[in-house]
Amino acid sequence: MIHSPYIRKPASVQRVMGLVLLALMPGVAAYSYKVGAGILVNLAIATLTAIAAEALVMSLRKRPVAIAVTDLSAVVTAWLVALCFPPIVPWWLLVTAVLVAIVVAKHLFGGLGQNPFNPAMVAYCSMIVAYPALMSQWPPAGGLSFETQLGLILGGARDIDGMTGATALDALRTGLRSGTGGVDAVMQGSAFGFLGGRGWEWISLGYIAGGALLLLTRTITWHMPAAFIGALALISGLFWLVDPGRFASPLFHLASGGAMLAAFFIVTDPVSGATTPRGKLIFAAGVALIAWLIRTFGAYPEGIAFGVLLMNLCVPLIDMKTQPRVFGHRGQGNSR
Repeated sequence: MIHSPYIRKPASVQRVMGLVLLALMPGVAAYSYKVGAGILVNLAIATLTAIAAEALVMSLRKRPVAIAVTDLSAVVTAWLVALCFPPIVPWWLLVTAVLVAIVVAKHLFGGLGQNPFNPAMVAYCSMIVAYPALMSQWPPAGGLSFETQLGLILGGARDIDGMTGATALDALRTGLRSGTGGVDAVMQGSAFGFLGGRGWEWISLGYIAGGALLLLTRTITWHMPAAFIGALALISGLFWLVDPGRFASPLFHLASGGAMLAAFFIVTDPVSGATTPRGKLIFAAGVALIAWLIRTFGAYPEGIAFGVLLMNLCVPLIDMKTQPRVFGHRGQGNSR
C-alpha cells in the first residue's frame, strides 16, 4: 500500500514546452513534405529571433536570462507564429511578427504566465492587418522548389501569379461570392484535395498525431480540443445540411486551414485560455464559432486567430462564472 502524500514528478516549463515542440514534429514533417522545405527555414529564423528577443528583454528587465531562454517557451511561440504564416513570407516580416509576439504580447504584460492574449495570435492578426497582400501569398502544395522558396524568403522578386495560389478557404470564399457555382463546382479547382486543401489533409493528420501525444502525456486535457472540433463540426454541419450548395461540409472545415493546429496547440494555451473545466469547453467552442463565422461571412478566409483573441477577452468572465462548487458550500460563496 502506498501512503500519502502522493507526489507526482514535477512538470517543469521546459519539459512541457519540449513535449509541445516534439508534438509539432509530425505536422512540421508533413508540412515540409507537402508544401515545401521553406517552412524549415522560417522555423529557424523565428527560433533565433525569439531567443534573441527573449534574452534582450530579460536582460533589460534584469531577470535571469539563461532560465528564460532555456525554458523553450519562446521557441514554442516562434514555431506557432511560423506555422501560421505562409512559408514564403519575407524574412523581415517573420522577424517583425516574432518580435511583436515576444516583446509586445508577452513581456509588456509581465512575461511568461502574465500575458492575457495568445502571443502567436497577436502576431498573426497584427501582420495580416498591416501586410494583407504578403500574408495571403501561399504557394500551391508541391508547386515551388526549395531554392525558389528560399529566394522568396530572403527577399527575391515575387511573381505573384506564377508562384502563389489561393488557399482552399480563400478559393471557396471567392468562388462562392463570384456566383460561378455551388460548393461542389468550386471545389473542383486545383486548391482542393480529397477533404480540404490539397496537401493540408496530411498536415492536419500530423497535428492530430501530435495532439494525441499531448493528450496521452496529459500535457493538455481533452476539453479544449474536443470542444473546438465538436463546435466547428456542429455549426458547419448544421448549415451544410440546410444548404450544401452554399456551405462547406464539416470535414472540409476540419481538414483545411489551421483547424487542427488550433485545436491542439493554440486554443490549449494554458496562460491566455480559460482554466476551469466548463470554462475550457466554452472558450474553445467560442473560438470555433467565431472562426466559422469569419470563414463563411467575413473578409478574411481564416478566422481562428481573431476568434482566439476575442475569446481571450472573455476569459476572466468565463472563469468567474464557471468556478466549480466549493466542497461544503451550496453554490459559489454561499455557506451552509
